[in-house]
Amino acid sequence: MKIAVISDTHAGAPTPWMQAVYQTYLEHADVLVHCGDMTGQALWSFFMQHPRFYAVAGNMCEWELSRELEQRVSFSLGGLTVGAVHGWGHDREVLSRKVVESFGPGYDLICFGHTHTPEWTRHDGTWVVNPGSLREAGNTPTLAYVHVAPDGGLTREAVSVPRMIGTVRAAG
Repeated sequence: MKIAVISDTHAGAPTPWMQAVYQTYLEHADVLVHCGDMTGQALWSFFMQHPRFYAVAGNMCEWELSRELEQRVSFSLGGLTVGAVHGWGHDREVLSRKVVESFGPGYDLICFGHTHTPEWTRHDGTWVVNPGSLREAGNTPTLAYVHVAPDGGLTREAVSVPRMIGTVRAAG
């Protein structure tokens, strides 16, 4: 199973670039998780076309969207317990640990964003992934895939997304 994890898109609506990113990197994933800061309802609606889409509010979401989305979500996925939250504060060094502590025990994977910095670490038996920022402007856009092995083992694949991306579909 492949989980696509994205965050910090900072776009209110889907641009042609984001549509190409979706076609190339996201639509073929078994699950799509957005860890907040979509900023607009039009982009949220666009991502809702994915059959297994989970999203949380971020600190930069417009008011109406932040009212629609939860601050955190938890769900079961093939025997795994998964959580997602945006994140908070400015201390990148300890944020992933604070995120795990905020969910409590019993999680296999927690996805978060906010820092715009990719991370893959483990705290108290819980894998934690931050995909970085899938923002068209600024630093290199990034996302993460978390691959779930048949035995439940988790591995992360970090992906840097080119700014110039065509509409050619990648192999699923």
